[in-house]
Amino acid sequence: MENLLDINYLIESFPAIISRLPITVGIAVGSLILGLFIGIGTALIKIYRVPVLRVISSLYISFIRGTPLLVQIYLVFYGIPKIIYYLQTEYGWLQYVDVNIIAPEVYALLAFSINLGAYLSETIRSAIESVDRGQFEAAKSIGMSPTQMMLKIIFPQALAVAIPNIGNVFISSIKDTSLVFIIGVIDIMGQAKILGSRGLAFFEVYIAVSIIYWILCIIVERLLVKIERRARRYERGIAS
Repeated sequence: MENLLDINYLIESFPAIISRLPITVGIAVGSLILGLFIGIGTALIKIYRVPVLRVISSLYISFIRGTPLLVQIYLVFYGIPKIIYYLQTEYGWLQYVDVNIIAPEVYALLAFSINLGAYLSETIRSAIESVDRGQFEAAKSIGMSPTQMMLKIIFPQALAVAIPNIGNVFISSIKDTSLVFIIGVIDIMGQAKILGSRGLAFFEVYIAVSIIYWILCIIVERLLVKIERRARRYERGIAS
């Protein structure tokens, strides 16, 4: 009679799956950093109502939020090489770029960055707009430039407001990295699928990978709580 669960195979699969953890974390953290830059840029465009760019940013956010991440990954993976090849053949641009050697991790990073940028844009915009307008006026009255005002006064206060939502988006992104196996990236989910097919023990490896995701998300949650507390203390220091 077949056992319900092969405990030995489950335990043995952990090291192999964990060995791919840097890929998962790297894509999640890298896309968060790039996504923050995209999000801040699009948020400022909407706040300052920059002509033309405001319309483009609104379309970008609407498209990303209205389409599945899986589709976006495919669009980046198949679209970017096609665009590069078109520019090379039609205009002679980017001749030094060989799309055949671009690692699938790069496409995954770009897709996730573009996706996160749209969601973080709205989070950052609402956080900036939540800062008391008196702070803007006070910064202007002492002769601060718009850049100085944003970096020294507005962003630190907006960060404290935005951290919980940024954290939720980041945790969702960690779990969504399980999709990158479809374009050939061997992350922890991809490694689990490979191990499952080798030993015909999919139930065991999926239990293992779910535990790893769970622990990883718990660790991130704890770190975010600490970061939020520090940001709140910094915010109170500015206000005083």
